[in-house]
Amino acid sequence: MNAPDGLARTVVDGVPFVASNVDSLARHICERAAAAQGGWVVTPNIDILRRLHHDPGFKQMVGEATVFTADGKPIVWASRLQGTPLPCRLAGSDLFIAVFRRAAAAGLRLALVGGNPGTAEQAAARLAGAGAAITRSHCPPFGFENQPEEMARIRSLVTDFAPHIVFVGLGSPKQEWLIQQLRSLHPQAWFLGVGISFSFVAGEVPRAPKWMQAGGLEWLHRLVQEPQRLARRYLIDGLPFALGLMARSLRTRLQRRPRPL
Repeated sequence: MNAPDGLARTVVDGVPFVASNVDSLARHICERAAAAQGGWVVTPNIDILRRLHHDPGFKQMVGEATVFTADGKPIVWASRLQGTPLPCRLAGSDLFIAVFRRAAAAGLRLALVGGNPGTAEQAAARLAGAGAAITRSHCPPFGFENQPEEMARIRSLVTDFAPHIVFVGLGSPKQEWLIQQLRSLHPQAWFLGVGISFSFVAGEVPRAPKWMQAGGLEWLHRLVQEPQRLARRYLIDGLPFALGLMARSLRTRLQRRPRPL
């Protein structure tokens, strides 16, 4: 299906995922941002999709988003299983890189919020290379959402700097919560929740090899890196949900099959 913004979408498990590739979506975001037509990108993986199913408050919050991308390979597999294939996985980290580079080349103002101290600046420097990029960044401390002075600092970054694009790398659901707080202050901007992307680009956390990404095994690479933090998310919560997603997608395909007269 096509929306008024011209982007094709495919519904998987109730979520209208954009049926695009990284370069095309990056171009769309930068063109809209340059024209002061703002938006919000949410990049669901299995964990975020599961939260959309089980957390009504989160579902209502991100219902305001403009674009959903399939950041999890199982979501792409599910789209194929139900007979409406998405063209590819569209990972938030890949989109961050593509949008940053295209926007920097166009002279757009970019804000980076989140990451560890210095990580956002290092990521921006690596992506800009020898070129120029108009950026500002801020690394809020743990618990910033309960600190009025910190929230005021982040709001000032958005209102005073007036970025065309804001990358928020805080992990879900905190990054979505913060984006919802900020969007009304600067509706002309695009906001992207990009998770751990700053650390990937800065070299702080190694990303999975391409063959693992292509095979849907990036989660395993992350699990080996942070087993204590991610074991429950991936093994106890994620795997059963992913199997349920495949079953629901197959049921959708069977329900679409024409019945004999």
